[in-house]
Amino acid sequence: MYSVIITSRAERELKRLDRSVKNRTIIAALSLADDPRPSGCLKVKATKSLWRIRVGDWRVGYEIDDTFRQVRIITIGHRSEFYD
Repeated sequence: MYSVIITSRAERELKRLDRSVKNRTIIAALSLADDPRPSGCLKVKATKSLWRIRVGDWRVGYEIDDTFRQVRIITIGHRSEFYD
C-alpha cells in the first residue's frame, strides 16, 4: 500500500472545486494508495514523471515514488487547462 501526499498546490486547487467534484476527486486520489497505476491512468507526455487520472472532466496529476511507496498529488485541473 502506498501513502498519498497532497501538495499545497493541489490543496488550493481542491478548495476551488464545488462539493460534488471535490468529493469525487478526493476519493479518486485516495484510491491511488491501493493502485497507483489504475486502468485508464496515463503518463503525461510532456513530463518525465507526471501521471494523470480522469475524474469526469477533471484531471488529477501525480507522481509515483516506488522506492518510498508514495503517491504525491501535484495538481488538479479541468481538462481544458490541465495540459497547458
